[in-house]
Amino acid sequence: MTERKPPDLSFESWIDKQVREATERGDFNDLPGAGKPIPPGAADEDWWLRGLLKREGVRADALLPESIVLRRERERLQETVRDMQTEQQVRQTVSDLNDRIVQWLRMPTGPAVPIGPAKVEEVVATWRAERDAARAERAAATPVPPAAESTARRSWWRRLFHR
Repeated sequence: MTERKPPDLSFESWIDKQVREATERGDFNDLPGAGKPIPPGAADEDWWLRGLLKREGVRADALLPESIVLRRERERLQETVRDMQTEQQVRQTVSDLNDRIVQWLRMPTGPAVPIGPAKVEEVVATWRAERDAARAERAAATPVPPAAESTARRSWWRRLFHR
């Protein structure tokens, strides 16, 4: 434990004195990372937070105020529902988001961001249109073999015994 700062010394000179004495004693020798380059981004004051989020696999959205998170979710709603299989899943997702938005509107916290509930029918209609377009595109991309070609290429067994 260090001694108390003498009243006649300023904090800066007292700290400088302690660092100098520790260096002379060799307290800073053989520290982990000694002689290695400073990691990139260490000049950023939040480098440790970014590293923690990356190691833990947490998105930075978790640190944002709820109003901004809700606004982003509303903007990305079509991307979120695009891969859903049923209309019920789409409606449930939109309904859950709308419930959270209404709850925030009743008692807003954080920065005031203009946001309103999503219109369920519009989201479902867009989801249906995109799903139908994707199905039509897949159907057009798969070639259908002509009927004459499939009968001409029967196996020898079928040609011989199934006339």
